[in-house]
Amino acid sequence: MRLAVLDTNVVVSAGIRSGSIPHHLLDSFVFEDQVKIVLSPSIMAEYREVCSRTKFAQYGFPPVWLEILLSEGLILPDPLPWPWTLPDPDDGIFLALAKTSGAWLITGNSKHYPRELRDGVVVCTPAEYLDKLTRR
Repeated sequence: MRLAVLDTNVVVSAGIRSGSIPHHLLDSFVFEDQVKIVLSPSIMAEYREVCSRTKFAQYGFPPVWLEILLSEGLILPDPLPWPWTLPDPDDGIFLALAKTSGAWLITGNSKHYPRELRDGVVVCTPAEYLDKLTRR
């Protein structure tokens, strides 16, 4: 089973644009049990908080599939804090969970995860990840 940690921006993008690459990734791979999403309590709380923001209501947020995504994911305890300071310190939990679980981190903001601070975690965009999934 392939494991992936989704940055919150991927979940939001999937909810905003039904024909988008993030939406296709969820619809064709996650919800078809080809990719298992790795979650922690803090990441689940962030998804719920961000998806409940008023600015996303015009897109029908929270998406009807959000709770399904959360219930079908592999839920692990919150990891220890990421030891290096990232451009956005709040993003450390995503790298730490990916490192702890052996998952890839999928993000629309690769610049938030500089190569020299990844400690071996594979970080890629939804398009790059989808390309890798479809080549196999």
